[in-house]
Amino acid sequence: MKTFNIKLNSINHVKTFVNTVNKYDFDVDLTSGRYVVDAKSIMGIFSLDLSKPIKVEVYSDDVDDFMKEMQEFIAE
Repeated sequence: MKTFNIKLNSINHVKTFVNTVNKYDFDVDLTSGRYVVDAKSIMGIFSLDLSKPIKVEVYSDDVDDFMKEMQEFIAE
């Protein structure tokens, strides 16, 4: 399992993120406060507080390609 934080700044950023996550077969969850949603659900993501960094939990050990694609979303 891999965990990191992301920042989604706009509607287009959210759409790009969801499209990227949907390319992979493994499960990915997003956590904001006490809420946990499926990262493949655009409606779920919009239910979170996007003004704060969001924790990503990837349920796979083979995440090298996924992490390369996530670089633009990773919160500093």
